[in-house]
Amino acid sequence: MILPKDRDPRFITIRRGGTLTDSNHHLLALWAADCAEHVLHFFEAVQPSDPRPRLAIEQIRAWVRGEVKMMQCRAAGGHAMAAARDIKGAARNAAYAAGQAAVTAHVAAHELGAAAYAIKAVKESVSEKEKDDLGKKECQWQRNQLPDNIRDLVLDDQKLRNHLCWFVFNC
Repeated sequence: MILPKDRDPRFITIRRGGTLTDSNHHLLALWAADCAEHVLHFFEAVQPSDPRPRLAIEQIRAWVRGEVKMMQCRAAGGHAMAAARDIKGAARNAAYAAGQAAVTAHVAAHELGAAAYAIKAVKESVSEKEKDDLGKKECQWQRNQLPDNIRDLVLDDQKLRNHLCWFVFNC
């Protein structure tokens, strides 16, 4: 479970009583898509004929552009996570990352799930000896992709929810 029991108002849109602007919600969604896409090759190497995780990433980007409704994007996220059920390791975590990215349209706080599962995918792709080093490198790559407008928000969120996300944000 990557979401806290009490929702952080910084990840709830203004129209729903929080403080998150639509533009920052979109930035969170695009960052989550970038994190997921960075590791998507792990899934596609194992399941090359299954388009669900890639479609989920495409859907979240289409949602940001106003081309699809939130419900369509959320459904695509669910389908991507379903693609993960019968596989293991890096491929499974990459599919979960794509699914989490897509459901960011519905709940902005899923942005951290996309990032955490992407780091887990990288760590699962290497030997035990390399896991920590490559996990930290992926975490740093993700941080380097953060737009300035949401950088402090995401870094604070990583500190607050690191324990819920398998401590993958210790970079």
